[in-house]
Amino acid sequence: MTKPPIRVLSVDDSAFFRKVLADLLQPHADIELVACANDPYEARDRLAASPVDVMTLDLNLPRMTGLTFLKLIMERKPMPVIVLSSQAPTGSPQAVEAILAGACAVLEKPGSPSHKQEFGEKLIRSIKAAAAPRKRQRASLLDPALPMRQPGETEFDPRQIIALGASTGGTQALEEVLTMLPDNLPGMVVVQHIPAGFSASFATRLNRACAMEVREARDGDIIHPGLALIAPGDQHMEIDRARDQYRVRLHAGPRVEHQRPSVNVLFQSLARCAGRHTVAVLLTGMGRDGAAGMRLLHDLHARTLAQDAGSSVVYGMARKAVELEAVDAIVPLEKMAGEILKALQNHHRPTTPESHAKP
Repeated sequence: MTKPPIRVLSVDDSAFFRKVLADLLQPHADIELVACANDPYEARDRLAASPVDVMTLDLNLPRMTGLTFLKLIMERKPMPVIVLSSQAPTGSPQAVEAILAGACAVLEKPGSPSHKQEFGEKLIRSIKAAAAPRKRQRASLLDPALPMRQPGETEFDPRQIIALGASTGGTQALEEVLTMLPDNLPGMVVVQHIPAGFSASFATRLNRACAMEVREARDGDIIHPGLALIAPGDQHMEIDRARDQYRVRLHAGPRVEHQRPSVNVLFQSLARCAGRHTVAVLLTGMGRDGAAGMRLLHDLHARTLAQDAGSSVVYGMARKAVELEAVDAIVPLEKMAGEILKALQNHHRPTTPESHAKP
């Protein structure tokens, strides 16, 4: 039986951009632009009149801002929303605020015809990802596909530590991975490229959704099982080891790969203090931050995982790590939690990696 197409509602006051959107979606039989709205009030009526699977939303709208409408939608009738805006470039405070308000993704509108194709590819990928059913409930932890320790089995090695790095699209990817993990894992440290002032809100949102405790890291924090620490925006996070404990060190050093916090800074510190006891993960993101640090960890026999191209909003950081031959396994996002658990339980590099083929 043929699956029905993904029904999309476009909320944008630009007739020109609505035409651009229609032209981009038209070749895809599995996506249907069912309605357009000029402002949030018209969008409200469209939503009441017919079912919609995904909404695309501009931020600069008449009668009500797109961000205000997004917050109302998430409060009253949550649904997948993709923000499309020329005023919210990737990594900007507006983009982060939209993600924290519940948007699945924020895409910058193409500034010229030469960028239209690239934008269209990201848009199609984002619509399909937004429409896909998500397994974010705690019940998913009981999924038999995920290898779990049974009562009486050996505890995780106390020297183990999990480190994740992400950029563009990472806030949603991290939420998907972390909500699939139980609360008894070794300590976890996370670098997400995020502006200062938003990392605490992001950590709070994750803490509400996850089985483990999640919060923004503080200088001197001791990392312990069941705790995930998010690097503060505009501060590097390094890890050192003292008295058999991992400890956080925050500082405002120079930007690395144009980033602060930098995934490379985190990974390189773990190469010094944790080595092969690290499970390092690179998720969706633009640029190359984290690739060189992952290569260091890989050479020390840490377990290294990278998100695949198909599930990434931007296949950049993970691609660079693959090109450096720093990756043990290339993993779809929906399987990443299971791969992290396998890596912790096996605690060694397999002879034959699950996937090592370059895309």
